[in-house]
Amino acid sequence: MPASPIDPRTHRALAGPSRVRVLEFLRERRAAATADEVAIEVGLHPNTVRLHLDQLTDAGLVDRAREPRRGPGRPRVLFTAVAEAPPEPGDDGYRVLAGILAGELESTSARPGLVAAEAGRAWARTLAPEPASSTEPTVPTRAAEATGRLVAALDDLGFAPVPPDRAGDPIELHRCPFQQVAAEHPEVVCGVHLGLIQGVLDDLAAPLHARLEPFVAPGVCHAHLTPLEPSPPTEGH
Repeated sequence: MPASPIDPRTHRALAGPSRVRVLEFLRERRAAATADEVAIEVGLHPNTVRLHLDQLTDAGLVDRAREPRRGPGRPRVLFTAVAEAPPEPGDDGYRVLAGILAGELESTSARPGLVAAEAGRAWARTLAPEPASSTEPTVPTRAAEATGRLVAALDDLGFAPVPPDRAGDPIELHRCPFQQVAAEHPEVVCGVHLGLIQGVLDDLAAPLHARLEPFVAPGVCHAHLTPLEPSPPTEGH
């Protein structure tokens, strides 16, 4: 069952790497902090941090509260990261089933990561639109456009992706729909996600190769896209 699409306000809030750094700091801290304290830790100007905190608060990712008055002067404004939403009813059953299947694949296959990647490619094929004609060749998609369409697909599936700022930067994935299973069976779950990403690119005939770097920070993975090497010319041509 695909995850619900990400709220547009959440997507906009996570579209800036600096805001993501602010949010990740608050999540790792697990305690309230002032804007000045956040600014020191993430290396940004306090006014910039306040703007980021406003956007994160509007998106429901951060809570704002005034510290109880303990003496003269204005009470401080404190910010805390909002706990991620609990699983929806029925999610536990899917998680248990996914864990059982992942464990079975690990115990029965000599190369579970490769088998999982093929499953991911099959998943990608279910997302691809039907071609207008089976005889029409697929028109290659340019790298920049393919990256944008991949980000949109990952967004629809609930990965909360942050697009790269520059060519060569990774796509940041801020939500794993199967995070608990991935922690127990990373080769299988990450293999499925890598196959999904590469499958989307292949369906677009994009000249890109995908590599997944799991858990580079708490709850964050990186999808690296690199240009494919051009095919060598055929002899005699």
